[in-house]
Amino acid sequence: MSENNDIKRQMTLYFVFAAIMIGLNYLLQKLNQLVIAPFICQTYGTIEFFHIFYCSTETFNMPELIGSIFAVGITYIIKFFLDKFIVFKKAGTELKETSIEFIKYFGFAIITTIENIGIQFLLTNFLNTPLEISFIIALTIGYLTKFWLDRKWVFLKKT
Repeated sequence: MSENNDIKRQMTLYFVFAAIMIGLNYLLQKLNQLVIAPFICQTYGTIEFFHIFYCSTETFNMPELIGSIFAVGITYIIKFFLDKFIVFKKAGTELKETSIEFIKYFGFAIITTIENIGIQFLLTNFLNTPLEISFIIALTIGYLTKFWLDRKWVFLKKT
């Protein structure tokens, strides 16, 4: 397969999996909002730990925050393995190699998340771009950046 076709295949799969993970993230957050949080708060909400760190809506909406953290964590882990084994076709399963790849992958995820937020903030607040348009532009740029970082620095081809 030519290098150009390989990049096209990788990019297509990368963005398809990204779209699926956005959908999964949304579903996990809705599941938390509609099922998990009500169950935990109704069953364990009188226990101070659960009340403060999960059920409280005073100051911060903790069920939403915790649900968001879990959804992002779950989707990052799933996307990492999809990218490693399907998109970039890395066969290595050694714990040390995979751990290093995951640390780099997660680090670049943090950087590109900051990039996404910054672009969206600039577009929405300084160019009066509608939220939906700025969201799409920011995510597209962020995922393009993340794709190239992952391709060049995370999932290195052994030569």
